[in-house]
Amino acid sequence: MVHSMKPTLLLLLFIFAAASPANAQTLPTRLEGQIVCCEECWNRADRKTVPYGARADLIKAAECIAEGDPTLIAVTDANGAATFYRLEEGRYKKPGPTWLELAGSRVAVSGATRKSRGRNFFRVDELKVLATPAEIAPEPDMIGTEAELALKDLFGVEQKLSALRGRIVVLNFWATWCGPCIKEMPDLASIQNRYAALGVQVIGASADTLADRETVRKFISDLKINFPVWLGATVEDMSRFGLGPALPASAIIGRDGRIVALFPGVITQDDLIKHIDALIAQSERDARSQIALARGSKPDVSSVPS
Repeated sequence: MVHSMKPTLLLLLFIFAAASPANAQTLPTRLEGQIVCCEECWNRADRKTVPYGARADLIKAAECIAEGDPTLIAVTDANGAATFYRLEEGRYKKPGPTWLELAGSRVAVSGATRKSRGRNFFRVDELKVLATPAEIAPEPDMIGTEAELALKDLFGVEQKLSALRGRIVVLNFWATWCGPCIKEMPDLASIQNRYAALGVQVIGASADTLADRETVRKFISDLKINFPVWLGATVEDMSRFGLGPALPASAIIGRDGRIVALFPGVITQDDLIKHIDALIAQSERDARSQIALARGSKPDVSSVPS
């Protein structure tokens, strides 16, 4: 009789453990909140009056996530009090090795919650971005400001953006582990082929480091990248261009070294062509004006489109 009760007892203990509050899983649910790196960073300011997602928040988030801190979603109630849930992959897979690309974004997530050792967890099956950090806490307008960037190339030699003064530069921030970045590479290579003779230079500023250069070299070979790649780009580098921490992101810099356009997220070939053609046309008009002035005649204003 005693032996016959053992399997039943073990089964009851298993059912009790599975149903215990520490491992309880709810029915599918939906939450809206903001993706943050940790409770400490959220609590650095009064979030009733100071929105999370400013440049300082995103730089700190990148540091925390790089150090292995879990990524959370902060869900606020009507009084502004926040409840935090650690994000876990469900059917929705994080965009890279971490959730960094979504840091600061306000999102709607569907999935299931669970509680373990006093902490809330949320398994993400679906995710929709409701507002980006740029919409929540806009970056300062960097258009028209002079741009500088100094990074190492694949041989460990320092390269500077200012050395390209006189050219139109398409500066693309990317990484080998960034899925959306891969989609851009054929368009960027095409732009390099199409406009190189007209003084346009594409530069790939990778978040990969010198330690990753063999991986980067393979990536360059596989995707047939035909433009220089610099290594070690950081969130701080991106912030100086008025870009958030999410990859990819791009900046177009004019011949005078000033930022002309910024593109958080994937940039399209159509957008590139539109801005580059406009800059080249402006350069041609400026050159004609300078020649006319040197000859002592008036610029040919009739050739300038209205």
